Amino acid sequence: MKNINILNIDLNLMKTFLAICEERSLTAAADRLHLSQPAVSHALRRLRDIFGDPLFIRTASAMEPTDAALKLYPPIENALGLIHGALTIHSKFDPQTASRTFNISMSDMSQMYILPFIMDIMSSTAPGLCINVVQVPNESLDQALRRGEVDIAVGYFNHPGEECIFEELLQDEFVCMVRAGHPIAQHQLTKEHLSELRFIEISSNITIHNVIADAAFARASIYRNIALKMPNFTTAPKIIEKTDLALIVSRKIAETINENIRFKILDLPVDIPAIRVGIYRDNRLVGDNGIVWLRDQIVSIFEKNK
Repeated sequence: MKNINILNIDLNLMKTFLAICEERSLTAAADRLHLSQPAVSHALRRLRDIFGDPLFIRTASAMEPTDAALKLYPPIENALGLIHGALTIHSKFDPQTASRTFNISMSDMSQMYILPFIMDIMSSTAPGLCINVVQVPNESLDQALRRGEVDIAVGYFNHPGEECIFEELLQDEFVCMVRAGHPIAQHQLTKEHLSELRFIEISSNITIHNVIADAAFARASIYRNIALKMPNFTTAPKIIEKTDLALIVSRKIAETINENIRFKILDLPVDIPAIRVGIYRDNRLVGDNGIVWLRDQIVSIFEKNK
């Protein structure tokens, strides 16, 4: 690798380098950076000239990084994070006058619980702010936070890692929800009942609810008869209300949608670890006053609704 003059380095080229390294695709990197593919190809040519290395080799399935690219990735990724943090740490943030979009990763269940309160707060105190809800797979949340694609994540996730700040907002528990007129509604739920019921399963990779619940049922030697698999929670309550299907869900969510007493919430006869709902942030953005403000609003919402 040749000697490099730091004065000739364009930070946008470094962002392109990270995007290609993480996406392993010029097309995907272009989409992520909101650039054309020719623009990304041109940036890659400049990067190769700067570092005197091919950096990425095209294969049948991906753009594979060279040894040099793999060695460059950690310090470049860390340096850009530090620069971003330095630019935001002392910036002023006035919610009344600020114009900014916050990216929040959360499941549709979290959206139902949180968004009405956030939008109510913003309508009166932060009219120029916008919330962009994204759904990042649990296994990708760490990178999304580090890359600044997500400002805050709210929900039940595997801990993204040491570079992320986790604050627990509440501990919840799993329950079984059926329609109020279900034949089992007046009984104490047993393991035998669980084996007889037919269930809706929310097959989402946004949270780890399913992973934890399924492991607990397996330990108890309980087989769940799944009648319907869905990628999100939104229509599940209406289906439960019209059928004898059951749903394993958190108590807080069950109570939120049961305001009109349309459902019966049953305790589970199975030991399942508590649901640790929390808020996640990248530790390099701890001084971003906008993200701090948003974090404070979310914490306040949970404290008022415990």
